[in-house]
Amino acid sequence: MTRKEATTDYPMTIYHKPNCSTSRNVLSLIRESGVEPKIVEYLKTPPSKKKLRELADAMGLKARELLRTKEEPYAALNLDDPKWSDDQILGFIVEHPILLQRPIVVSPRGTLMCRPWERVREILPAA
Repeated sequence: MTRKEATTDYPMTIYHKPNCSTSRNVLSLIRESGVEPKIVEYLKTPPSKKKLRELADAMGLKARELLRTKEEPYAALNLDDPKWSDDQILGFIVEHPILLQRPIVVSPRGTLMCRPWERVREILPAA
């Protein structure tokens, strides 16, 4: 499949980790739809607590659902303990951005945690 000419009238943002195959697949599908998204490499530029809260709210998720449970800091910080408040969990993600579940995509059609990666099709521009 050839890549379409990228459009500028359909703003999208992807919270991306370049060495994650799921994230790369999502980025590829976005580009194949004709959109060149804003790419936020969240390990280099972690979102603030406020932005994380906005993303979670937009997806209808609790802060805990933003956590990657298989990353080392998750166990080291005992993040499976229910004692942690949403605000504390968001703080841990800001301090340890590797804990952020990925990729998250924001588009005019919605905000999604794109796992599995094919979910991004739900918010791509209409054909």
